[in-house]
Amino acid sequence: MGRHELEYPKDATNTVKRHDERGIYALRTIHELINASLILHISFNTEGSPFPTTLPMLGQMGSFARPSSSTGDPLDLYVHGYVSSRLMSLGRKHSDQDGQKTETGLPVCVAASHVDGLVLALSSFSHSYNYRSAILFGYATLVTDVEEKNYALEQITNGIVHDRWSHTRLPLTNAELQSTSVLRIRIVSGSAKIRTGNAKDDRDDLQNDELRDGNWTGVLPVYSSIGTPVDSDYNKVEVPAHVSEFIEEFNRESREYCVEAIKKK
Repeated sequence: MGRHELEYPKDATNTVKRHDERGIYALRTIHELINASLILHISFNTEGSPFPTTLPMLGQMGSFARPSSSTGDPLDLYVHGYVSSRLMSLGRKHSDQDGQKTETGLPVCVAASHVDGLVLALSSFSHSYNYRSAILFGYATLVTDVEEKNYALEQITNGIVHDRWSHTRLPLTNAELQSTSVLRIRIVSGSAKIRTGNAKDDRDDLQNDELRDGNWTGVLPVYSSIGTPVDSDYNKVEVPAHVSEFIEEFNRESREYCVEAIKKK
């Protein structure tokens, strides 16, 4: 019997309502979408402003307490930023003195989106995207433990390019650690929404031969691609295997997914 997939419980915050058949609550799917996103958008409220603030940031899922956990397990989200930035200052303000997980913390919403295809139909109303999106809700507190801070920065660095951390100058200097803050976001809820397949039109339009004879329908695959590496002015070595292998894997998986997504119903 296969392992049971853990899910975030449905509630008023995370339940997908429009096209609820596209809603996914499995931790693994949601966490992998977050980790695969080059940019996360983190939203939070600030005192004195009627508008929520949304910032583009880097982040990775992980568990310092259980480093062997998989993406299908309950995880925290780690993000980093300059020590005196607004989000880090708010996270510090909302943290306990020891920075441990509690019910306190800065409430945040985290969003990740991937566009996989432009769906062109007979009717403009039926145009769409193939996409993968994920939302997480949680509470952000400041990481004060040096070991956990290094763990989080390693996860974020390896989220840029696999195994990059071990190919950098280590350890980080005290100045680097002091100028960078890390927030641990304790996730309490989340969901994903995914659209796959080809174009879909109403029956009346499909029965209109004149309309079908004069208009192309289908999907334009969209995928990210990493180009040829460009050396820095001070570089002295060839492109290492961990980088070239990452580029090959990233480009192959990006292309394959968007094409396979079109075939799914």
